[in-house]
Formats: sequence, C-alpha cells, structure tokens
Amino acid sequence: MKIAKVYNNNVISTFNEKNEELVVMGKGLAFQKKPGDLVDKDKIEKIFALKNEDISEKFKTLLYEVPAEYMEITEEIIKIAKSRLGRTLNDSIYISLTDHIHFAVDRNQKGYDIKNALLWEIKRFYKEEFSIGLEAIKLVNEKIGVLLPEDEAGFIAMHIVNSGLNEEMPNVANITRVMQDILNIVKYHYKINFDEESLNYFRFVTHLKFFAQRLYSKNYIEDDDPFLYESFKQKHKEAIECTEKINDYIVNQFDHSLTNNEKLYLAIHIQRVVNR
Repeated sequence: MKIAKVYNNNVISTFNEKNEELVVMGKGLAFQKKPGDLVDKDKIEKIFALKNEDISEKFKTLLYEVPAEYMEITEEIIKIAKSRLGRTLNDSIYISLTDHIHFAVDRNQKGYDIKNALLWEIKRFYKEEFSIGLEAIKLVNEKIGVLLPEDEAGFIAMHIVNSGLNEEMPNVANITRVMQDILNIVKYHYKINFDEESLNYFRFVTHLKFFAQRLYSKNYIEDDDPFLYESFKQKHKEAIECTEKINDYIVNQFDHSLTNNEKLYLAIHIQRVVNR
C-alpha cells in the first residue's frame, strides 16, 4: 500500500486492492513520510474503512481538527459497544462521538460542563449503553488526563443509542421522552411502582423504544384481524383501558390513532409488566 495523503504524524490515507480509500492510524506511521511512499505495515494500529462517502469525507475533515488520541478513544468505545450490545452501529458515530468527546474535553477544561437533562431517564432506559458511557469517561481520563462528569457518560450513551437506532440526536431525546410519558401513564393508571430490574420491565422498555421510533418515522403497524384484540379485551379490560389512555396521548402528540395491532402489543406488555 502507498500513502495517498498525510494528515499528521500518526494518520494517513491509502487505497486497498478494491480502490477503496482507507484511513490508517499508527504511532509515527507518517513521520517524515509523503504521498507515494510505502505504508510501514508494522506500524499500523487501526484501519478505518468507512463505506459511506459523505461520512468518510467528514471523518477525514475531522482528522485535521482533532488529535489522533480522540479517534483512538472513539474506536475503543465502539469496539466495546459492538461487543457488549451485539449489534452494528452506523458509521456516523465515528464522527459524532469523536467530535463530541473532543468538544466535551475542551468545554471541561474551560469550566463549561453541560448538565444532561435526561440523565436519570438514560440511566433507567439505556443501562448497558450508560455503562459503556462510564467506561468511555474512564478512557478519556486515562488517555487525555481529563475527568469528565457523569453527565457526559449519558451523552455518550445517547450517541450509541442514536447510532443503533439510526436516528438523529434530537429524535433520541424525543423517543426517550415518549417512553417516559407512556411509563408514567401506566404507573399512575395502576398506581404502582415498576420493578425496573425485572425481565418484563426490560421487555416493555425495549418495546416502547422501538414503538416511539416508529411513531417518529411514521412507520405504523397495520391492522390484521381485529379478533385477537377483541379477545384480549374481554380478558384484560384494565390493560385495554390503560392502552386507550396511551392512545389518547398519541393522538394528542402525533395526530395518530393506534391501530388494533399496536394497541394489542402495548396491552400485552402492560399486562405482563403490572403482573410481576
């Protein structure tokens, strides 16, 4: 491989046998090197192959503005997230998370830490992502020498959630608020406190997460046979009454009336979560 472009002493770009551009990192990889020189394969530590051209260009632009260690932190966080969560993440997280961490460190050093208004909800709804966020701020402290506040673990968790859902950050915040509102409707309808460690609560929250995502993307579940809904209604009237309250909320917030199937799925989860 030959060097196509030198970004700094540790980062270059090159092309593979398929003529796909790669961003390659390694300590001293580009020291006293220029385009056309051979890449020292022994010094390669990380290779980024971003498939989306627009994302790749933004990533390369970021390389000029952000020190290489921030890229390394992001790569390590992404590896942890992929391993722990068992799912793919959108390539855009390489840009958004690197940029966020760099900006967070800069703000912290200037005394401008930002409070995360959704920190409590993030801890509850995205426990695994939040734990990764906590590991991320430890990594930042180890590599940069800056101890970011817990609020930043929440922001990092939201970036991971966003990348997994393929949603923009404002939508993740909106999705979280819808989840909280629906949980409150159920909580006050039944006058209960949830067992947040239970499997049924986890299932309900997971359902609400993707339910809210569908609302914002207008990807509604269509009706099939209303027989199942009516059958469930006869056996679990309270769960249906609670679901109708949720439907009123959805109509008010989204101008969308839930289909029988959407109500049925919600009612099933409600029935399970309130009967521990």
